[in-house]
Amino acid sequence: MPHFFGALLNDAAGDTRRKAIGIYALLLAINVFAWTWAVFSFRHYPVLLGTAFLAYSFGLRHAVDADHIAAIDNVTRKLMQEGKRPVAVGFMFSLGHSTIVFIGSALLAGTALTLQHHVDSVRRFGGIVGTLVSALFLFGIAIVNVFVMRSIYLAFQRVRRGDRYDDEDFDLLLAGRGTLSRFFRPMFALIRKSAHMYPLGVLFGLGFDTATEIGLLGISATEASKGLPFGAVLVFPALFAAGMSLIDTTDNILMLGAYGWAFVKPIRKLYYNMTITFVSVIVALGVGGIEALGLVADQFRLQGAFWTMIQKLNENFGLLGYFIVALFVLSWALSVAIYKWRRYDEFELKG
Repeated sequence: MPHFFGALLNDAAGDTRRKAIGIYALLLAINVFAWTWAVFSFRHYPVLLGTAFLAYSFGLRHAVDADHIAAIDNVTRKLMQEGKRPVAVGFMFSLGHSTIVFIGSALLAGTALTLQHHVDSVRRFGGIVGTLVSALFLFGIAIVNVFVMRSIYLAFQRVRRGDRYDDEDFDLLLAGRGTLSRFFRPMFALIRKSAHMYPLGVLFGLGFDTATEIGLLGISATEASKGLPFGAVLVFPALFAAGMSLIDTTDNILMLGAYGWAFVKPIRKLYYNMTITFVSVIVALGVGGIEALGLVADQFRLQGAFWTMIQKLNENFGLLGYFIVALFVLSWALSVAIYKWRRYDEFELKG
């Protein structure tokens, strides 16, 4: 078993298909276990199976929140640029996030609503920390990507002019060797492999600031107050985690497949990374900006049409998540179409 997990968390290039199959086998086992636990625990409370499905759907829905999508996609691309092929970025992020949800649900259930009177102050503090971590992380990676994008564009222009170009030059470029990139790189020093997404997921999860997480905590507290056994109450966060990890991992794998096409040829690396880095910058700045402005509006009680719009965007992060997924898919499809139309594959790279 340790060897199995070690193989999944090994981000080295090679055996990507086998690792992807392995992580989906693990996710299938987790989902089957969670639902088996639910059926067994609620065999005397069949009505609660509907509530269990609601908790599971909360997890599926929460995984498409904009901060999840932006963080997972950007880290996947970062590791791919370093020559790695990570399949567990989304899973480890989800695992860290689920840890906080699980602990919160367990605390509420264990105290049978005693803690619920104090949960608002805990949630408020956690919301500030979680939002700050999320926004700063996205702003930082956007700043790094701006300078990487500029370097890629200049390299692409040199290739189009027929200048000399080495594939190794591109790998160094994507590693972010510039002065400004090195200045911001310490922010990402801890994100060097998939396993490092776990603590980031924990920090992101501190907020309890989305309807799905609050809803799950409410389910846990309400059912505990009705006398449901503690072990049975824990089924709800388990189902939430199972659903969320499934979607987060799928997002990671889809991005991995998109980058797989780009890494076949050096010219593809340049072109695809130039377009997708631009999209990543826009997404990271947009999502980070919405989170930061939402935090400012909440803390200073700001009013007005603009701040109302910001609050509504923060309340509908799921819709933003769907939009971001569609944007990445569209950008990938357009980049492939334009790439073939302009016949960039026919460029001869001078070695």
